[in-house]
Amino acid sequence: MNFLIHKQKNMSDDNKNLSDDLDDMIGDAKESAKNAGDKISSSAKEFSEDAKALANEAKDKASEFADDAKNSAKEFANDAKDVFSDGKNVAIIAHITILGWLIAVFMNSSNKTELGSFYIRQYLGIMLLGLVCSFIPVVNLFAWIVPLVMWVMSLIGSLSGQKKPVFLLGNQFQDWFKFL
Repeated sequence: MNFLIHKQKNMSDDNKNLSDDLDDMIGDAKESAKNAGDKISSSAKEFSEDAKALANEAKDKASEFADDAKNSAKEFANDAKDVFSDGKNVAIIAHITILGWLIAVFMNSSNKTELGSFYIRQYLGIMLLGLVCSFIPVVNLFAWIVPLVMWVMSLIGSLSGQKKPVFLLGNQFQDWFKFL
């Protein structure tokens, strides 16, 4: 019986030791969890601050980009105004087929220039002369040469930026088509 009492006492001591060890382990686990939580909280604060700094940097760069884009758009608009206001460009475009002539008429209508209007009238006269010559039998075989030469002369004049009427009918084209 002593043996049983002694065994019970040993078991009780073992249980107490185990209980103490378990309490120590739980305490260590709680402390480790608290430390890990503190580290995570600290890291989260650092990441938050880094994210705010990056967001501000991105905002500044976006603002710079927007300003650059605005300035580029203004420069482009000014360049476009220069192109449209330059009668030489209108005069050259007028010589590029019927579609080019229509574009030149549209460009010149918003900002009339003397040079642009001159070559719009010249090219209209050359086109109509070529059309009329194409309906004359037998003559149409050779008549296309005259409008072609007139077109080349007119194109050269528009490239030089000078008002040079084409031979034969250039001055009449200016009188007939004053409305353009």
